[in-house]
Amino acid sequence: MTAVTRLVTHVDLDEGATGARHVSVTARLEVVLADGRSLVLLNDRGWGWSSSAPTDTPLRISAEDIEMDARTVVGPDEPNDGETHEQMAAGYWNFLADILKHQDVDVEAQELERLSHDVVLTERLQARIQDA
Repeated sequence: MTAVTRLVTHVDLDEGATGARHVSVTARLEVVLADGRSLVLLNDRGWGWSSSAPTDTPLRISAEDIEMDARTVVGPDEPNDGETHEQMAAGYWNFLADILKHQDVDVEAQELERLSHDVVLTERLQARIQDA
């Protein structure tokens, strides 16, 4: 059985939806296995920022803000009505464990929850936030 070692969220610039006053990004959550492979858990997340500053003022975003937002966006989500944070989180981690079981990786939800979670910004996103 291959062990899981960490979670990684890759954040990339969504160039088609980004302009001088709006930045849009996509996020892909992966798990890294002890044998070096990475498996995709979520590939449908993203968010954006807009500026209400004058048109000649570029939107400024820090890498730290992006990293914090990335961890929030990939989950777990806020609880639904009548559900606690603990229940929502347990459902989320079980959902991710099920995704991995379908990829022949048997891991408990609690083990996933304890993994370190890195956020990696692509070079083009890093260039965009440095240019701002």
